[in-house]
Amino acid sequence: MAAEAEPASTPLTERQQARRRRILTATAELAGRGGFDAVQMREVAEEAGVALGTLYRYFPSKIHLLLAITRERLERLHTALRERPPGGADPAERVAETLMCAFRALQRDPQLADAMVRALTFADRSASREVDTVSRQTTAIILDAMGRAVGGDGPTPEQLSAVRVIEQTWHAALIGWLSGRASAGQVRVDIGTVCRLIDLTTPATPAR
Repeated sequence: MAAEAEPASTPLTERQQARRRRILTATAELAGRGGFDAVQMREVAEEAGVALGTLYRYFPSKIHLLLAITRERLERLHTALRERPPGGADPAERVAETLMCAFRALQRDPQLADAMVRALTFADRSASREVDTVSRQTTAIILDAMGRAVGGDGPTPEQLSAVRVIEQTWHAALIGWLSGRASAGQVRVDIGTVCRLIDLTTPATPAR
């Protein structure tokens, strides 16, 4: 079932946008109270004041709902970081500062953070477009922190590879923290370490 929330050509009307906003607000509130398991389609529909069939026309599953929230949170973070860029002396410091800013935001709402991370982990092919969008947003945030905006000459393949490694470490660190296996301090250490270990400015020399 295609999601009405992102139609191919027809933009949402103001009424549809308001309905979509109520749905996402309800989802975030339910997740904030009870995490991933608390987000059930029927409960979201009741909380948002929409029919269950209407909810499914906008979002085919709870995974799609939570990925939409993740996308919005990343958009807000990106806007905030563009207004107040990280002030590190080099790309590694700026990327680490950016990711720790995101981590502090997640710490303020750990149940919602857990729900969003689980949605990314459990997403299947039906949500591949949404997952790709979230990944592209994360990449763009890191590239901005590095000082290499997408466009123009763009980042090198080596820099994109470095970003992927950082993203993977970031995701693993969040899972460790959410599961109680890693402290917030350990997350900071791991993020700082991976950013320092990877050369974010000079292309790697191909192996011979």
